[in-house]
Amino acid sequence: MAALYSIPPALTSKSEPPPLFDGTTRLYICVKCPYAQRAWSARNIKGLSQIQIVPIDLQDRPVWYKEKVYPPNKVPALEHNGKVTGESMDLLEYLDNNFEGPKLFPTDPAEKEAANELLKHTDAFTKTVFVALTKPDSEAAQEAGPALDYLENALGKFSDGPFLLGQFSVADIAYGPFVERFQVAFPALKNYDITAGRPKLLKWIQELHKIEGYAKTTVADPEIILETYKRILAIFTKRL
Repeated sequence: MAALYSIPPALTSKSEPPPLFDGTTRLYICVKCPYAQRAWSARNIKGLSQIQIVPIDLQDRPVWYKEKVYPPNKVPALEHNGKVTGESMDLLEYLDNNFEGPKLFPTDPAEKEAANELLKHTDAFTKTVFVALTKPDSEAAQEAGPALDYLENALGKFSDGPFLLGQFSVADIAYGPFVERFQVAFPALKNYDITAGRPKLLKWIQELHKIEGYAKTTVADPEIILETYKRILAIFTKRL
């Protein structure tokens, strides 16, 4: 179990590469990145300790990572069977289809339909709520509200559990890393509690954090979340 949750130091521009394509399966992540957290938590939940975690410092990333590992130069990326696969949503499917462990994607027809709708909506959700953080305090709640209400309503569709499909699934992994960051950022930066008036959303976050494979190591420190969001928002607002 210790091997499943151990995290080595992040590799920087001064770090030598690991022995690439030597048969080891490696998941390249950044501990601050919600996209990487999707694949990272999926790996943990499936109990895949054979997948080595390789953190990358995105502010000081190694040149060899782009040149030799993953040309898009992003995380997450999975080195497996002599090739590298990227994009967090694609990796969730890849991990579920190519490795043993609890299945993340549903097989029940109603749950599959709901999952497909939720997964197709993730980018629109994250973009809408993130952009709301760039608005004045008086507008932030109004801008983010409909997207958050979408999740609140989705959480009421299946009554057999507190998660998006009733029981824990890929849908929760897709949304969780972003919602947990919004839960920290909005009160601190916009004086807005995203769970106010949304009891299902609050319960969902609480239950999500009880899942060891998700909550242990992958959940970002609130101070790091705020520091990261302040930096990103400063860059974003300069471009407007």
